[in-house]
Amino acid sequence: MKSLKSLVAGLALLVIVNVVKAEEPNVARLTKSYAVSTYVNMMTRGLNAGLSDVFESNAKINILRGKQVLSFSKAEMLTFAGDNKNIQQNCTTSVTEVESNADMAIVKVDMKYEKFTRTNYVTIANTGEGWKITNVYSVFK
Repeated sequence: MKSLKSLVAGLALLVIVNVVKAEEPNVARLTKSYAVSTYVNMMTRGLNAGLSDVFESNAKINILRGKQVLSFSKAEMLTFAGDNKNIQQNCTTSVTEVESNADMAIVKVDMKYEKFTRTNYVTIANTGEGWKITNVYSVFK
């Protein structure tokens, strides 16, 4: 009976350790650069892998079109990404870190097309679950 209790306790401990380890890689992978590259890959190449993970649940996406501001939620952004999956944009992309500290960063993503440039200001926060996109503001020039 003592051996059975020890075996059950050992198996329970093994399961708990594996569950805890399973959670760690997701947080470890959600770095600033991962969040930015995931966003850029979605916007320019239609690659959606990891996209849901890098957007905070209450993220806001705002696009200035002329004098009108269009606002979208995370769910709407994921729908847009799904509708544009694997569509390669005909643009040159550059990424510039505007501001950064231990808690947040603002990154400027310029997508230069033949006749215009789309500039995305992406705000990323260091949440308890890793670095996540909290806000995107896009303007067209």
